[in-house]
Amino acid sequence: MSLLTDKKILFGITGSIAAYKVADWVRALRREGCQVTVVMTESACRFISPLTMAALSGNPVHTDMFSAIAPETIPHITLAKEHDLLLIAPASAQTIARLAHGLADNLLATIALASSGPVLVCPAMNSVMFQHPATQANIAAIRSHGYQIIKPDCGKMACGDEGPGRLTEWENVRQAILTAFAPQDLANEQVLITAGPTREPFDPVRFLSNPSTGKMGYALAATARQRGATVTLISGPASLNVPPGVRCIQVTTAAEMQAQVMASLETTTIVVKAAAVSDYRPAEPQAHKVKKGKAALSLPLIANPDILKELGERKRDSAKFPVLIGFAAESRDHLKEGARKLQEKNLDLIVVNDISGTETGFAADTNRVTLLDRNGAQEEVPLLSKEEAAHRIWDAVTRLLEA
Repeated sequence: MSLLTDKKILFGITGSIAAYKVADWVRALRREGCQVTVVMTESACRFISPLTMAALSGNPVHTDMFSAIAPETIPHITLAKEHDLLLIAPASAQTIARLAHGLADNLLATIALASSGPVLVCPAMNSVMFQHPATQANIAAIRSHGYQIIKPDCGKMACGDEGPGRLTEWENVRQAILTAFAPQDLANEQVLITAGPTREPFDPVRFLSNPSTGKMGYALAATARQRGATVTLISGPASLNVPPGVRCIQVTTAAEMQAQVMASLETTTIVVKAAAVSDYRPAEPQAHKVKKGKAALSLPLIANPDILKELGERKRDSAKFPVLIGFAAESRDHLKEGARKLQEKNLDLIVVNDISGTETGFAADTNRVTLLDRNGAQEEVPLLSKEEAAHRIWDAVTRLLEA
């Protein structure tokens, strides 16, 4: 089940060439279980047909404030009341001006005036139009009305110009929608998360590492941001996109990760060590590539710093230390090993997961974990997407904070 299941989204489309892009957004919302109703301005209908949007949304498309169909329902009032969130994308310069001045001269504008829930606005227009003082003043005005503006991207336009004004990517909008529905129970927290693997070089082309992809750590970063936290993500090598609004520090080795973690502690209130840090590194890294046939049959290793253990030791010596959460990726004796690490490393919470299964191991999109906390509580979290599992972990953290 998606975090957006059964949410009612009212999707306003205006007259911009970028209208063709949002057809996939409607499909994406429906895949996550949303109920989507589309409202189109007269100009939008010139770029993409209402028939297309009706087929994709599974609902009738509304275009006329004075429609002859069920006029007694007062469509602009009913539609505003029946939906959880209004998303306007693409939002043209004309529509932004309408919203800024409170005009009620088409169906979408009147719905916006009648909406009491979150309103997300995604500008899309030529870069000169976007940067014009009148447009910027109108954007500032609707922001002051409480509307959330999702900044457009920079790039080449359909007209050939290049600059700010391109419709933003779907993932940025998805995160904004999730944030609108998420509890803001981490709003005062400074969260530090480590994610991904580390790589320990043997020579310029070889290294020791592990199969971690960083998916769980990145999901924790995204969901903490959704819940209002200020998030710093210290990531080993990963091919994932950094979640919107998250500060990311890229590292490679365990020593680099250790240095960045310790340097970030002063302002941090919660530390989550989700990275799969290499326990060992080559004792003598080679400056040049070791040729085939010349390498020794053994590779001497030395231990890397245990970052989580060091944090736990600092916590013992500090009256005010961040809440400390660790991970135990185990292939056997999961709960026994998790409980041992919880005590030995002086943690507030440990997340124990089985890395041997195809649904819960490295690179999987789902996870099944057990949460053990310092007070003896144990929670079994069923198989969920890593995003949903991350929310369950934050639920447990907020309970600790309250206690």
